[in-house]
Amino acid sequence: MISLHALPHLPGCYLFKDARGSVLYVGKARDIKKRVASYFQKLNHDPKTTALIQAASDIDFIVTNNEVEALLLENTLIKKHWPRYNIKLKDSSRYACIHLTDEAFPRICISRKSSGKGRFFGPFVHARERQDVFNIVRRTFGLRTCRRLPKRACLRYHLGHCCAPCIGKISEADYQKRVKRAETALSRDIYSLIASLEEEMRALSEAQEFERALELRDQIAALKRLGERQSVERSRSFDQDVLSYAVECTSVYLMLFKVYKGTLEGKEEFVFAWSEDFLEEFLVQYYSENEPPEELILQQTLEDSLVDFLGHMRGKKVRVTVPKQGEKKELLMLAEKNLQAAFFKEREKLEALQEALRLPRSPEVIECFDISHISGTSTVGSMVQFRSGRPDKHNYRRFRIRSVQGADDFASLAEVVRRRYSRLKDENQELPDLIVIDGGLGQLSAAEGELQRLRVRVPVISIAKGEEEIYLPGSSQPLPLRKDEKASLYIQEIRDEAHRFAVTYHRLLRRKALGSSGKSGKD
Repeated sequence: MISLHALPHLPGCYLFKDARGSVLYVGKARDIKKRVASYFQKLNHDPKTTALIQAASDIDFIVTNNEVEALLLENTLIKKHWPRYNIKLKDSSRYACIHLTDEAFPRICISRKSSGKGRFFGPFVHARERQDVFNIVRRTFGLRTCRRLPKRACLRYHLGHCCAPCIGKISEADYQKRVKRAETALSRDIYSLIASLEEEMRALSEAQEFERALELRDQIAALKRLGERQSVERSRSFDQDVLSYAVECTSVYLMLFKVYKGTLEGKEEFVFAWSEDFLEEFLVQYYSENEPPEELILQQTLEDSLVDFLGHMRGKKVRVTVPKQGEKKELLMLAEKNLQAAFFKEREKLEALQEALRLPRSPEVIECFDISHISGTSTVGSMVQFRSGRPDKHNYRRFRIRSVQGADDFASLAEVVRRRYSRLKDENQELPDLIVIDGGLGQLSAAEGELQRLRVRVPVISIAKGEEEIYLPGSSQPLPLRKDEKASLYIQEIRDEAHRFAVTYHRLLRRKALGSSGKSGKD
């Protein structure tokens, strides 16, 4: 039984716990008792908060000296416990970096990672921009790309794109000098590098070392092209983050613009469940992993304690600006425009689907199932989730079929549906707004039967390959919906993703099986 009497009127963190003592939610407050009491005094909570209160059996607390300390502690506790009801940030895009490895003769390559040995530059939002920068730097400085140094020169050396450290055409010291220049170029300090190279070129010309001077001239020309492409000349000497968000239903859609010395460098997109303190939660989690900029441009002001927290994480003061007009207001409006383009173009698909299926509410969360096997072997199931019109890959699930022998799609599908929704019910987790089954009437009947046994009341449909016919339970005839209509195209998109995910898992299991049989054969 939860008791509020022991809670103090002091700043700190509070922890909602379930009957097993597991942490469900971590929050911070200026006054712990008042903040926690508000959960039980307010009646019209959002569904997420209502579920939290119903699941909670106990509340613990930790007192801090001030709100800044509470923010720091809150972040530590969230990372320690990963509570179910705190937001989990998932960047919807993962951009690649350019990587200079940590070797005697470092190589240049493209990497999806952004940390580790060596130096990483980026991430680059656009693949074409990244590839252009990669090619210019690689060719300009003749850096190697091979994983291992070969024993003889490759074609890249003969084309003049590599300085061939593999056959001793360049010393380690001279190669490292090229690497340092490449680092400078990739760090976007190109024009200072150009100035030093021009000075070195003039010195070489005066010493009549014309061949090396011509080499530097070509490097300078390439770097100038790179500088023009990347718009390196900037009007400011500090960085800015521009943050715009919109709340719709129970979700927050947030766009973060990265402005590097006056030039928009990239963007990050986030979708997470709404809570009363969502902006504070987001800022604490995000800037605990990423260094805050000198200036943060927002739609609203922040509490002093949160501004102090950002300054603490940066090691310097962070300026928070809520612009009313001028260039910063234009940046904020641009972020809002991108937010609309990135997220709310999906609204039309959801509205079309809701109308076509006559659903009582918008199908914000859709889960789709598919079964994959070859002649009944290595049967697997997949479940993909689309949230607000977009794939939510964090919530994809894979199933190895346990109770079915041979090729029985109906029984396999029934098992997967049973396992998925019995678990969601047992853990009191949210159910989707719509379930989609890859198949015809037989698959739909198998899935519907399991849902009825579990007493899961969620609309379910199936989509049959070929004519892309969509079936509803209790009807032998497909919906009168053309396969080129928005609603049908959206269902096809979801089904195709479920099929891709299932086939990928099936191939993985087959490779593992073949590997195991190969090893046993050798033994």
